[in-house]
Amino acid sequence: MRIRIVDAFTERPFSGNPAGVLLLDAFPDDSWLQNVALEVNHAETAFAHRLPEGGGADWALRWFTPATEVDLCGHATLATAHVLHSTGAHEGPVRFATRSGVLLATPAGDGSLTLDFPTAPLTAVDVPDGVATALGAEPRAAYDTGPHVGDLLVELADEKTVHALRPDHKALAAYSTRGVIATARAEDPARGYDFVSRCFFPNVGIDEDPVTGSAHTALAPYWSERLGRPDLTGLQASRRSGRVRTSLRGERTLLTGRAVTVIEGELHA
Repeated sequence: MRIRIVDAFTERPFSGNPAGVLLLDAFPDDSWLQNVALEVNHAETAFAHRLPEGGGADWALRWFTPATEVDLCGHATLATAHVLHSTGAHEGPVRFATRSGVLLATPAGDGSLTLDFPTAPLTAVDVPDGVATALGAEPRAAYDTGPHVGDLLVELADEKTVHALRPDHKALAAYSTRGVIATARAEDPARGYDFVSRCFFPNVGIDEDPVTGSAHTALAPYWSERLGRPDLTGLQASRRSGRVRTSLRGERTLLTGRAVTVIEGELHA
C-alpha cells in the first residue's frame, strides 16, 4: 500500500509538522496501526478509509503517535485532506468521522485547506506547584483545555520567554493528560502573527510537537478574547516552525493552512 509523509501547516518541505498518511480499505488491528505509527516515528500517523455514500461522513480517520492513539489531531487531518485532494481520491469538502465527531476539511482555490474543529473549553486553574520549574519560566495564568485536547495552557510573560524555553520534559508529564501549551502575545504583529506558542507532549511520546492544530482550538479562544478579534494567526515556534490561521466561530474553530507531500513510497509490512 502507499504511504506518504506530508509536512502540514507550511508551504515548504522540511518545515511545519510531518505526518504519515495511509489510505486503507478498512482499519486493521489496532496493534498493526500502532506499529506502523511507531515505525513512521512522527508526531502522528493518520489512517483513513472511505465510508459508504449517503452517511454522515465521507472517510473514517484515526490518529496514532508512536506511543498511543489520540482523540484529536489537526496537522495529520490537514495532511490527510491534502493527500485526498492531491491524489484525486476526493473532491471538494471532506467529512471525517473521528473520535472527536465529524470534522470538515474544505479546500480553497489558493491551495490552502480549512479545518472545522470543536473549540476547546477553557477553564482557569491555579498554576500548579512545580510547573514553573519544569517549564523553565513563570506562568502568568493557567487553563485546562478540556478532555479532547488534554493540555495545560499557560501564558508566559512575552514572546522571547517562549522562544527561550528549555523544559524538563519528564517533569512536565505530571501536569496534564497530554502536555503543556506555552504561549505569549506576539512582540511585533507586523511580522504577520498575533501570538506565539510551543507545545510539549511527553505523555504521548512527543517532547515537542512542531506545529499543533489541536492546540490552536484552545489558543484561538484564548487570544481572540484578549485581542478582541475572531480571526488571528499563530506562530508555533518550534525548530521547524509553522503558522496556523484561526477563526473563532463560537463552539467551532476554523484552522487554515497548507501542506506539501515530501515522501511517497510503499509499505510492505
